Amino acid sequence: MKLRETTTCSDSERFAKRLEKLGARIAELEKQNAELAQQNVELQARNAKLQEELAKARKDSSTSSKPPSSDIVKPPKPKRRGRRGKRKQGGQPGHPKHERPEFPPDMLDAAWEYHLSECPVCGDALLRSDEAPRIVQQIEIIEKPIRIDEHRGLAFWCESCQQIHYAPLPPEVRKGGLFGPELTALVAYMKGMCHASFSTIRKFLRDVLEVRVSRGYLRKLIAKVTDSLDHAYDELLSLLPGEEVVNVDETGHKEKGRRLWTWCFRAELYTLFRIDTSRASQVLIDTLGEEFDGVLGCDYFSAYRKYMDTFDVRVQFCIAHLIRDVKFLLTLPDRRTQNYGKRLRDAIRGMFEVIHRRDDLKPATFARRLAAARDVVIAKATKHVPPSKKAQNMAKRFRERGQAYFEFITTPNVEPTNNIAEQAIRFVVIDRRITQGTRGESGRRWCERIWTTLATCGRTGGDVLDFLHQTLLAHWHGLPPPSLLETGSP
Repeated sequence: MKLRETTTCSDSERFAKRLEKLGARIAELEKQNAELAQQNVELQARNAKLQEELAKARKDSSTSSKPPSSDIVKPPKPKRRGRRGKRKQGGQPGHPKHERPEFPPDMLDAAWEYHLSECPVCGDALLRSDEAPRIVQQIEIIEKPIRIDEHRGLAFWCESCQQIHYAPLPPEVRKGGLFGPELTALVAYMKGMCHASFSTIRKFLRDVLEVRVSRGYLRKLIAKVTDSLDHAYDELLSLLPGEEVVNVDETGHKEKGRRLWTWCFRAELYTLFRIDTSRASQVLIDTLGEEFDGVLGCDYFSAYRKYMDTFDVRVQFCIAHLIRDVKFLLTLPDRRTQNYGKRLRDAIRGMFEVIHRRDDLKPATFARRLAAARDVVIAKATKHVPPSKKAQNMAKRFRERGQAYFEFITTPNVEPTNNIAEQAIRFVVIDRRITQGTRGESGRRWCERIWTTLATCGRTGGDVLDFLHQTLLAHWHGLPPPSLLETGSP
């Protein structure tokens, strides 16, 4: 009996020890499981962060405000369905034919007539036909495309004051120097419109006109043109604060290692460029003033927001930039953020469907549907917002300044995008890349004025070369200079 009790006690102890070991093992496994769960949470957070950084690194011109030139490797364009083979080069079926009109008779320097003395086939005599002749107008440079004049200010002796006096030369001769106003304007045209460097212009003058000058002299010519354009530039600068609508954009470049910014201000009839060391709202204050009463078309950059908030300026934020920001939400790893972006994208698409039907709808119907589409966009942007930072920032943008995306609905002549300013500034980017930008104060003044001249003449249909010529003549003669706003008038 005693032996049985001893055995039972021994089994209980062994069972208790096993339970104790099992409990310890379970506790160890629970600890390991908790550590693995924590690691899993950390890895998921790290993965989400890496996915977000990857999406940010993959931003291109379609998902951000980056220019198309920054897309180093672009994905192949999707193939269009229903298209048979590759399109042939040249004019396409159904497109209107474009032909250059003939020069009028008053522009011809000479006309040549060619006759036949006999039939080129059978050799018989020919009679003059009433059919119109076959005409080929040919343009050619003359053997010496320049004229070299010598202006002599004759010397005269005065018996009274016992001095020699020279007859004064015309202002365009005295101030122009070696190059006359037309040739000076041509150099400025090549430098500005043609993106030609001083070395290229120098070679052109040497090889085509047989005139040898230094690059330093060409720089002096450009300085003369810059001075002559001051009045035309200042006139537009003074008109900007009174404009009803001004679209603005900016782009950066470096000058001797220092960061500079080119600002583009595009009004209805003209475009003005300004180069500044700052990208801050102070440039807007200096250019448009504190009491600007028009509508500012721009992107969502902080300088525009500060100018808007500080001086209660009406703003039309660019919807094209908004669409790119929404598309970026679709590239993020969080599923809820993607769905939020899709809802907002579809709402914006619905609004543009209404905009594209403007011509098919009555004005009252169009205004009503457009306002309803706007309300849908705001609702999709501010309701059922996921907790992700990007989605919350988008919702905050609409809660604080959402109405600034729809100023075009109630204000005439306001575009929903800032494309017109971006298009105007593309010329600057091209010219900056070819000519290596500015290299000092004189270069900045030249670029501001010639870019403004080229862009405004492009708007008005004016002749750039003729405007440069007339501006130089007026500047040298002390006469009222021509206005850039009148370049397109007959």
